Amino acid sequence: MRSTMKKHDKRGNLAPAALLFLLFGCVAQSPPPTKPHHTADGFKNVYEYGHNSLADLLRWRWDALWKDIPGPETYNFEPAANDPGFLRNNRTKTTLTWIGHATVLLQMRGKNILTDPVFARRASPVQWAGPERAVAPGIAMDDLPPIDMVLISHDHYDALCEPSVEALYNRPGGRDTTFFVPMGMAKWFHERDIANVVELDWWEIRDLDGFTVTATPVQHWSKRSLFSNNETLWAGWVVESSGFRFFFSGDSGYCPHFKEIGEKFGGFDLAAIPIGAYEPRWFMAKHHMAPEESVLTHMDVRSKKSVGIHWGTFVLTDEPLDEPPRRLSKAMHDKGLDEDTFVVMKHGETIFPED
Repeated sequence: MRSTMKKHDKRGNLAPAALLFLLFGCVAQSPPPTKPHHTADGFKNVYEYGHNSLADLLRWRWDALWKDIPGPETYNFEPAANDPGFLRNNRTKTTLTWIGHATVLLQMRGKNILTDPVFARRASPVQWAGPERAVAPGIAMDDLPPIDMVLISHDHYDALCEPSVEALYNRPGGRDTTFFVPMGMAKWFHERDIANVVELDWWEIRDLDGFTVTATPVQHWSKRSLFSNNETLWAGWVVESSGFRFFFSGDSGYCPHFKEIGEKFGGFDLAAIPIGAYEPRWFMAKHHMAPEESVLTHMDVRSKKSVGIHWGTFVLTDEPLDEPPRRLSKAMHDKGLDEDTFVVMKHGETIFPED
């Protein structure tokens, strides 16, 4: 996928530090610390790495002032032509459509599943400031089929988008959508009168209409306001039905959890793994994978086919938006792997993983 670069004003790359502090990040009452990832007032990663401070954030943003970081207006990603009519009526084919960033539409055994739905113009607590889309959603909200399940990985604004969640819930049939969320996040939905929410801790399981959904550990963090650090959990998700198994990692740094997941489930037919938002490494490595680590994750979870997500949509970090696919391709080649087993997609592109 190629992009066309235009001149830009790099001063526009520096959003207010306070806004970014919110972005990389629901306040909920947490359980007592009876599990390794629980604390008295929230949650933590089991593989301790420390946490980036506000001083680290400010250093990152100061350093970015002196870098030539292209803004969203400099890219011209070519979307794929898709067939919303087919997707609305499909009940037999297994498909995955990349809508953008970490949002995918998975059609599996007659059900429609969305991950981290973000259809808004900005990944931000407000729509007049913050990271803006470089490309429109690959499928418009109005063109989506009825959604049976939504998987939310964590509470940052590029994963939990209030306008998108409310729009999904208010669509015809939206009251029948089940939202799967990590522990501590159900309260956010209930405060918005969304009752059909399943809240799970790591390794907890829920069966629903012939599907088994499991929350898995990953290495990330949560923050939706200045004073809600790690008050809600973060998670990956496994969805299984009739011999097909899908893994959505959500956001994560590379960590031993992925080998554990691969061993526990014995591999996956399809996985959605992040490949972007990784620079600078001194700041991002703890909670965002570089493409080389994404390949290791693909191998660790034993995925037959993986798709790259969390790239090409919002300028959140310092690498060019179109760099992750190139690094992913090189990493696959360096590992001697068939590039067709870990692919990048155009916005709106649909693949048929069982064909």
